[in-house]
Amino acid sequence: MTVISYPISAYQNVPINAQFYQPSRFVISGVTLGTVTTVTTTEDMNYVIGQQIRLIIPFSFGCYQLNGQTGYVISIPSANQVVVSIDSSVNVSPYKSSPATTVAQILAIGDLNFGFINSNGTMGTYVPGSFINISPV
Repeated sequence: MTVISYPISAYQNVPINAQFYQPSRFVISGVTLGTVTTVTTTEDMNYVIGQQIRLIIPFSFGCYQLNGQTGYVISIPSANQVVVSIDSSVNVSPYKSSPATTVAQILAIGDLNFGFINSNGTMGTYVPGSFINISPV
């Protein structure tokens, strides 16, 4: 008897879903300008202090001067707010809501390697900005 096909695992080639990765991207609902910038999002974030981020802000949302700017999370005043190390105090227009289909976003980025090497030469690494698969698979 010849086997035509082997059983296929139910979780084989699971599609990549953004909600299964931490840290995630979030939609911006407000930006407070200053020597540091406070970003408010539409939902609670999973960022940590030291997390490197990038702002994506289309022209229609105002403060487009911050589009593409990167910085670090320096404090977390509430679950849906982060204060980042981006100086927006000069020549930046205020944030405004927009009905545009392309939304303003804050994204986790980075490749800062902080870690240790134990006596066996094994390195433990903490990488703010790296993506961790938290899928239920």
